[in-house]
Amino acid sequence: MEERLPTHLFVQSHLWRLSAAGVPAYVLRKGERESGLILLKITVPFQGSRMFSQGRDISGRLGWQPGANGEMIDEMAAREFVERHVKRDPDLWVIEVETRDGSNPFVEEKT
Repeated sequence: MEERLPTHLFVQSHLWRLSAAGVPAYVLRKGERESGLILLKITVPFQGSRMFSQGRDISGRLGWQPGANGEMIDEMAAREFVERHVKRDPDLWVIEVETRDGSNPFVEEKT
């Protein structure tokens, strides 16, 4: 498995980067500081939200899987999605980000 930043530092660094870019982002729920995984709610104003769950792939690398079949969902469905996942994993962090295109700004760019 790869080395990784503790979750609280990973979240903080991404929130600072998004803030500097003028992208609204909020911590809706703090999870386990060192190793909690992250659930992202990507909100597109007046359209709905896309959900992304952080998890490990078969080789142990962290990545993002789209939730709700990658579909845009309404606020009630997004809340239910979050509740189900938090019930399953109480160490989960929940972050909301507002974007215009519904993309995941936590995805690392590979160069």
